[in-house]
Amino acid sequence: MASQALGMIETKGLVPLIEAADAALKAADVTMTGWEKVGSGLVCGLFKGDVASVKAAVEAGAEAGGRVGEIIAVQVIARPHDDLSKLGSFVG
Repeated sequence: MASQALGMIETKGLVPLIEAADAALKAADVTMTGWEKVGSGLVCGLFKGDVASVKAAVEAGAEAGGRVGEIIAVQVIARPHDDLSKLGSFVG
């Protein structure tokens, strides 16, 4: 995973995440590795791919998700450490 980036989109509710994920996957060559319930109605979608693709996908996803709901946070981690995959199978 060291040569790829990890992108995250956190939304309030599942519907904005689905919209964001759809737009992100259509915008760039990325893979959605999964999603997690954060709590209190927050959910987070995780994407991986090369740095430029993940940045483009997360931007497009956040814009689309924001049209139907609330985007809480967006983050791109370029070249995450390999030990980060120990947090769960959804990361790696």
